[in-house]
Amino acid sequence: MGSVSLNVASSRRGGRRGLACLCSPALLNLLVLLSLLSTNLLALLAFLSPHTRTPIVPTAPTSSSSSSSAISAQVAAIAREIDATRLVPHRADLPPELLLFLSPHALPLGRDARTGLTHMPASVAHACFRSPSTLALLSSFASYAPHAVCPRNDTLPHRLISKGCEPLPRRRCLSRGPRTPLPSSNMGVDGRRWVKPRHDHEFLINDVLRLAGAASIKIRIGLDVAGGAANFAARMRERGVTVVTTVLDNAGKPMNEFVAARGLFPLLLSPAHRFPFYDGVFDLVHVGTTALDEGGAPALGQAGTEEALEFFMFDVDRVLRAGGLLWIDSYMCRSEERRQVVVKLIGRFGYKKLKWVTAEKASAGSAKTAIYLSAVLQKPARS
Repeated sequence: MGSVSLNVASSRRGGRRGLACLCSPALLNLLVLLSLLSTNLLALLAFLSPHTRTPIVPTAPTSSSSSSSAISAQVAAIAREIDATRLVPHRADLPPELLLFLSPHALPLGRDARTGLTHMPASVAHACFRSPSTLALLSSFASYAPHAVCPRNDTLPHRLISKGCEPLPRRRCLSRGPRTPLPSSNMGVDGRRWVKPRHDHEFLINDVLRLAGAASIKIRIGLDVAGGAANFAARMRERGVTVVTTVLDNAGKPMNEFVAARGLFPLLLSPAHRFPFYDGVFDLVHVGTTALDEGGAPALGQAGTEEALEFFMFDVDRVLRAGGLLWIDSYMCRSEERRQVVVKLIGRFGYKKLKWVTAEKASAGSAKTAIYLSAVLQKPARS
């Protein structure tokens, strides 16, 4: 009996040694590693298997995503239409630089996922190709040696813009310096306008700023449409207001260079062009004497029409912020009918009249009497 008990005890001690050997740390680590590898392998096989994929259930798009998709689809459709119709054919008589600029350029990152575009067409006005004469001017504008000095064609940009050919195509040539020494006179500089009273229909800047202060309107930045030599911007700068002036060179005079030499901001833009500004960025828009009549494209025969005036006024309303001021300065209505058209159009916008004056003045060398309209209007807030 004693020998039996000894054998059992020895077998138990041998079992403990076997278990200790089987449960060593190195073996346990190996088992854990094998189990992790097998689990990851099974998960990868399940993911790659086409029979085990879970179908994706489409969800209803939100309003923002649906509107973004609609805009992307419209942009893609317009770009495809432009690319398909081609504004101008590849003719041998057109300058190579013009054809190169008009060619669709591949997107640097390939196909755009949102719009589906692979190429982006160049931005150029359709009016540039409206008539053979305009296209001839554009061809002359684009005739130059690449990477060399630009040719002397100072009047070409003005002539093209006056025909509605804007924006102009970019050029790969080096710009020249100032054309001629800037004249010190005969550039339309007027230091008395808006400072000293001359006519009943002419408002003074201090009076308008006083009206703005009474209406709790802070004037910081403004736009002067067809501002000539930027006299209005110069007077407003003296009062701490920054004004951008749209300027076209007149009769060969370097108006843009002259305005820049005065330390003011010239913007080469015809009144027929859409203002290149975001909505509601200006506290004040000043519309000069001739800007309302030049709101249409004069070369297209639209100047003075009611439709052209509407396009112009709606664009003015777009860039003016809610609560901002629209200053119509001494607009000359050539007839009572024209005055009624302007008054009716202004009434559509629902502006608040802070100041409104009409006055008659005999035209020089004519028996007819012109009607002048001046107004300071406040744009309402719209929901």
